[in-house]
Amino acid sequence: MRAFWRLLGSELGLTFRRPRNLVMLAVLGVVPVIVGVALRTFGGADDDMTGLVQDVAGNSLMLTFVSFSFLVLLLMPVAVSVVAGDSVAGEAGGGTLRYLLAAPAGRTRLLAVKYLNAVVYAYAVTAVVALSALVTGLVLFPAGDVTLLSGTTATLADGLVRIAISVGYVGAGMAALAAVALALSVFTEVSIGAIAGTVVLVIVCQVLRAIPELGSIAPYLLPTRFTNFDAVLRSPIDVAALRDGLLTFGAYIVLFGSIAWARFSGKDITS
Repeated sequence: MRAFWRLLGSELGLTFRRPRNLVMLAVLGVVPVIVGVALRTFGGADDDMTGLVQDVAGNSLMLTFVSFSFLVLLLMPVAVSVVAGDSVAGEAGGGTLRYLLAAPAGRTRLLAVKYLNAVVYAYAVTAVVALSALVTGLVLFPAGDVTLLSGTTATLADGLVRIAISVGYVGAGMAALAAVALALSVFTEVSIGAIAGTVVLVIVCQVLRAIPELGSIAPYLLPTRFTNFDAVLRSPIDVAALRDGLLTFGAYIVLFGSIAWARFSGKDITS
């Protein structure tokens, strides 16, 4: 077990020292600032604010939920796909996978470390977006009671709790996507193939969701559940929506984690 944690610590160190991964975190952290400044500027120029602008202008905490709405369907999945898709394929393409397996780590343990590393990065992505949006919102907009989608209000403390719940939920969604990218990663030695495949899959799901005739399959598509975090903006919190989303995420993790393990455990490593 000690070897497992040492391996995971080494993997996390490599991930969070890699300039590409840090740049992606920085970009995601800047987007809520841009959104907040844009909404602040627009709101200052128009006294008849409606919808999204009015929600954010009325309370700083809403910027976090708005930022998730903008980022959770594409930019956040891209960042997670890069790390998870590169996890195994990158090692194979670089010729280091065989040396990793020569150590007494075992294939299952190595795959688990790669996945947990991607999960930690997924939650880092989610936390950076939330923290950036929260700080930006507090600087640019007033803080106080939050008006929920149901029309009722919640206290500032309650609003912060709801943000924490949404971070946990969105992070779980990104962890499910990481399982998909990991599964694709074990089938190739070209990391860009696994990364692109995951991103294309997300985009295709978005297209399928937009076709009314395919509405019956929409609940089973992973991106459909990404936006269920807005359940925390209802009073009481829509626990059923969060539960259904988490069950879907769990199903994807089990399914694609099993695919990754089945392929990787019997794969002939030549590089």
